[in-house]
Amino acid sequence: MSGTKPAAVAEVLRPHAEEQYAHELAALAALDDRERPPGWKLSPWAVVQYLMGGSLSDGTVIVPKYVGQQRLIEIAVATLVTDRALLLLGVPGTAKTWVSEHLAAAISGDSTLLVQGTAGTTEETLRYGWNYARLLAEGPSTDALVPGPIYRGMQRGSIVRVEELTRMPPEVQDALVTVLSEKVLPIPELDTEVAAVRGFNVIATANDRDRGVNDLSSALRRRFNTVVLPLPATAEEEIAIVSRRVGELGVALALPEVPAAADEIRRVVTIFRELRSGVTEDERNSLKVPTGTLSTAEAISVVTNGLALAAHFGDGELRSTDVAAGIIGAVVSDPVHDSVAWREYLETVVHERANWGDFYEACRALDP
Repeated sequence: MSGTKPAAVAEVLRPHAEEQYAHELAALAALDDRERPPGWKLSPWAVVQYLMGGSLSDGTVIVPKYVGQQRLIEIAVATLVTDRALLLLGVPGTAKTWVSEHLAAAISGDSTLLVQGTAGTTEETLRYGWNYARLLAEGPSTDALVPGPIYRGMQRGSIVRVEELTRMPPEVQDALVTVLSEKVLPIPELDTEVAAVRGFNVIATANDRDRGVNDLSSALRRRFNTVVLPLPATAEEEIAIVSRRVGELGVALALPEVPAAADEIRRVVTIFRELRSGVTEDERNSLKVPTGTLSTAEAISVVTNGLALAAHFGDGELRSTDVAAGIIGAVVSDPVHDSVAWREYLETVVHERANWGDFYEACRALDP
């Protein structure tokens, strides 16, 4: 979306990273005196600074894009300096997509070269397709060819993002093998090929615990360096992530400001962490684990929905009644197994916990 007017960006529901954080990228570029790999907008050191956040010598504050181990981001960036592609692996809610977008924005200045992997993704989606009207009228030609993200990324020397790689059929996945190993994209219809310009690479994301995934072939997996992004290590870390993202989403969605949400955010995070791990914080009670992932992303969604309820249908303060329905909806994915796990947790943990009586009553009121 190069050439978009700055005034228009504010009206977009979700600006691309390179637009939303353009001032940070510009400040880093101006102060970045370290060596930049061919085709990179910033040095590897500056890319890590952009992801991890901090203050620059000119006073610019870089907002953290990833809260976690800096070493993981350093490994990811170092991988992209080499000729190996990067695979970000983890359960839902570990910021895989978020990290891939910001890496592409910082390295190439463009995060829009994106392939969304689904069961219906075809090879043409990855590589190139055809303008069939011209193809029938003129036959195969460069003018009739419609470049896909991989084609354009190789031409430009840019990072290409492939989301949910394991959701694509195996035969489509394997279309990446030649691209990643030989750095060329054959076009047999024109008896030619596209050679990658320096700066080209691929960042893929995958979730190997979800349903309906396809295992990567050993040939393709060897072309990737895998970095596993874990769930937040501590409750405080997860609370910080949820609080920051909820604040950002509130601004983006133009939600009325709702103060004093810290207690409810902590409650949501506590419930999700206990049910994920199958044990309470004090490790005294074992719990049935629901089938859902109960990720940080879902916690953010629950709190954001609660803010909307509090702002438009409540008294302007986030309360337990505003988050109860969202939590139940997130926990009870399987009506049979998860309902049992949730009711047991509600009665044995929530009911007995000090100062959680209002939340217990709110959940009981919604229990079918």
